[in-house]
Amino acid sequence: MRLKIWTLGFLLFLSACVRSAPDSPPWNPSGAASTPGLPAVSLTGSTATASFHLLPTRVPGSPILTPTPDVPRFIPTPRSGPETYIVQVGDTLGAISLRYGVSVEALMQANGLYDPNILAVGQTLQIPVPTPQPAGPSFKIIPDSELVYGPMSLTLDLESFIRSKAGYLASYQEEVDGETLNAAQIILRAAQNDSVNPRLLLAVLEYRSGWVTNPNPDPATLDAPLGFKDNWHIGLYRQLTWAANALNQGYYLWRASAVSNWVLADGSVVPVDPSLNAGTAGLQNLFAQLDDYQTWLLDVSPNGLFAAYSKLFSYPFDLAIEPVVPGDLIQPLMHLPFAPGEIWAFTGGPHAGWNPGSAWAALDFAPPGEALGCVSSDAWVLAVADGPILRAANGALVQDLDGDGYEQTGWMVLYMHIESRDRVRAGTYLHAGERIGHPSCEGGSGNGTHVHLARRFNGEWISADGSVPFILDGWVSSGTGLEYDGYLTRNGVTVEAFDGNNPINQIPR
Repeated sequence: MRLKIWTLGFLLFLSACVRSAPDSPPWNPSGAASTPGLPAVSLTGSTATASFHLLPTRVPGSPILTPTPDVPRFIPTPRSGPETYIVQVGDTLGAISLRYGVSVEALMQANGLYDPNILAVGQTLQIPVPTPQPAGPSFKIIPDSELVYGPMSLTLDLESFIRSKAGYLASYQEEVDGETLNAAQIILRAAQNDSVNPRLLLAVLEYRSGWVTNPNPDPATLDAPLGFKDNWHIGLYRQLTWAANALNQGYYLWRASAVSNWVLADGSVVPVDPSLNAGTAGLQNLFAQLDDYQTWLLDVSPNGLFAAYSKLFSYPFDLAIEPVVPGDLIQPLMHLPFAPGEIWAFTGGPHAGWNPGSAWAALDFAPPGEALGCVSSDAWVLAVADGPILRAANGALVQDLDGDGYEQTGWMVLYMHIESRDRVRAGTYLHAGERIGHPSCEGGSGNGTHVHLARRFNGEWISADGSVPFILDGWVSSGTGLEYDGYLTRNGVTVEAFDGNNPINQIPR
């Protein structure tokens, strides 16, 4: 057995290391709040588990330097001429604009559309070529590990931090899914669901509205504290879920080399600098959806979100865990989520792990039976691996596969749409093959009874069609480049994803 040791930022310290603490922590520039008492956290590699103390990564007293650019990433070649697109089921004008790097307004103008919410399946759209602004900046705002709900999020006590700042958040409450939650609970729920670092959500909130430190923020921010205004995203929770999705969207598009331009709120199109990192790409995408061009340049500069983050917490690259996901990561043994001898339908190939912006980390399986739609099922979803259940609510269960009790470290599996009836409780330790609950449509959105499976490692969603194959009882997932399309292959036999019961999607265990 080989022990894997990763780099935590610039340096790695084993838990046995001893280092004298400086009188003034070097990772606390401009009076930023330091993060004392960093715990030992289990970081699971491909073959073994080791516990490390998460310590400041910069040598005491050394200067703060802008991180060097990443090796230039492949950027899709911008289109040189107009194209046509035929509208598919589930398409929105916003999604089409993102895919082609052109503004919604430009699409509407080119196609004589008057309402961006009205599209017809089969409709042919003309996709114009945008006139871009100069390339966006290469300045790195945060490391990748500060965007995801990963190991360093363990160092933040949300309740205490919010209370210590004595801002509007300290007394804030809101009803979410029938429960009255305080600000810390709201932020944690958004962070856990989308797997986005709560520190980053706090920094964006402070930068946009001052809610963290100001007890009397501008009344204009009270309905939409992040400034994203529509008829749905009203209140803190929905604003944060929007922001988490936008951050993920930029992060995982960058990871997949699937973005060449940001389309800004004023219709400006900005080419992406190829030397960014994924965490910075997430923030550039977030502000693209809020800003005109000049404001965007400020927000993604050293004087923008970066300065607000550093003032609240620390120099962000002192908190880096690099890489978040090691290049030779191997998935632990996992099984199909149903009993041997049963035949379920493979209904969804690689698709979003949570909201649309997250990586295509999930696969869907539906129980036997001819009934369509959201019907009650007595079939059982089984645990795919060993480990404790950390959360079980609102149709979602989170299982910790390394057993350290943290979903931010190592491998984690999300089971979604698990009915509340007979559902296993949080805190239960399950072995692979033990019962979790019944498949349903509970939690999230779904048009048919099924179970949704997704993987994360150190907080990062792991794509079901990426470099770390999603393997269940030897069935290996692959995708086609279209969300929900895909295959499972084992021993030369291939099963195709299909929405419904069909001979092509029946998968035996």
